[in-house]
Amino acid sequence: MRPTTNDLPVVIAGAGPVGSLIALYLARRAIPVLLLEKEVQLPVDLRASTFHPPSLEMIADLGHGVIDQMLARGLKADRYQYRDRRSNEVASFDMSLIADSTRYPFRLQLEQYEFTRMVNAALAQLPAADVRFAHEVTGFAQTGDYVDVQMATPAGTETVRAAFLVSAEGARSQIRKLAGIDYLGFTYDEKFLVVSTDFPFETVFDDLSWVNYVSDPEEWCVILRTEKIWRVLFPTTPETADDEARLLSDAFIQQRLHHLWNKEGDYTIGHRTLYNVNQRVAETYYRGRVILAGDACHINNPLGGMGMNGGLHDGNNLAAKLVRILRDGADHTAAFEHYNRQRRDLAVRFVQEHTIANKKLMEARDVETQVARQKMLMDTAADPHKAKAFLLERAMINCVRDSEAVA
Repeated sequence: MRPTTNDLPVVIAGAGPVGSLIALYLARRAIPVLLLEKEVQLPVDLRASTFHPPSLEMIADLGHGVIDQMLARGLKADRYQYRDRRSNEVASFDMSLIADSTRYPFRLQLEQYEFTRMVNAALAQLPAADVRFAHEVTGFAQTGDYVDVQMATPAGTETVRAAFLVSAEGARSQIRKLAGIDYLGFTYDEKFLVVSTDFPFETVFDDLSWVNYVSDPEEWCVILRTEKIWRVLFPTTPETADDEARLLSDAFIQQRLHHLWNKEGDYTIGHRTLYNVNQRVAETYYRGRVILAGDACHINNPLGGMGMNGGLHDGNNLAAKLVRILRDGADHTAAFEHYNRQRRDLAVRFVQEHTIANKKLMEARDVETQVARQKMLMDTAADPHKAKAFLLERAMINCVRDSEAVA
């Protein structure tokens, strides 16, 4: 007997946070999932580390104890600050103001690879989930009823027939390119340098929160704590490969960290990463039975922690639609067009606008603009109504509500 679409697996390329969330959402509902990861194991690197309240709610609804593990291991940032190095003024936003709008009125600071490890352990217990490492999608051919997915594997090239193919591969998505979907937008001249250190900044800066946006006449930065270490993000503008090597050198990093706090002796430097800063959105989030989610369809600068979180919201939205298609017989084209309206339009209108605004807020250097910016932030933080509205925006609660309201 020829298998029906409902018998075929959903193939998901990429076992990062977004692909992992989609896989667990489907597998716990007994929908067969084949999760492919091109690396030989789950990557451990310096990427996203902030989980916003709506993301925590979605993860909690996945079950399997993932949220409990995250809360036990992560660091709860129940406030965050905008600090002005010139005036020493601090605008502090208390997230308890949004306790009536979310089960989790805080940002959870936890490395994204910890989340993927937890989800991978849950998937290993589910019969509907098949997770394969060192497997990379190299091509596909689709009809109106299925997708034949070609994979490079340790045993050679293989093909699997799938109901749908989801690209959660990241910004360089091969599937998006093969589908002929343009990635619209731009790349900034700047690159962001992110370094980690075990130095306890909380002991030298007065009343330091776990998440801090620091304006400085010479160089703005972001200081945030994960469950393990402090991370510091600096803007840079390299023009050559030699420039990049200099920016990643011990000498340069020590100089910037000492500018932040001039302690005696060298800082212990952990990870260091220099990466491009983009604002891009795919022209469409699907083509036939091939669907994009997360960085495969939108990337933005990381100020505000909206990148991974927006991807998790994509994944949760898409997974719910796949359930309706495969369980309830909903038309997949109509469902994916709805996904496109809800998530792509939001990425263009909200995430891109806010992350661009966050960057402009931080990078202005003239004194008049800095004074006006800090006054606006101080006034907003001091007014509970304005502060709550600010937090509902920055915590991505409003954008999820707006997305779900799109018909």
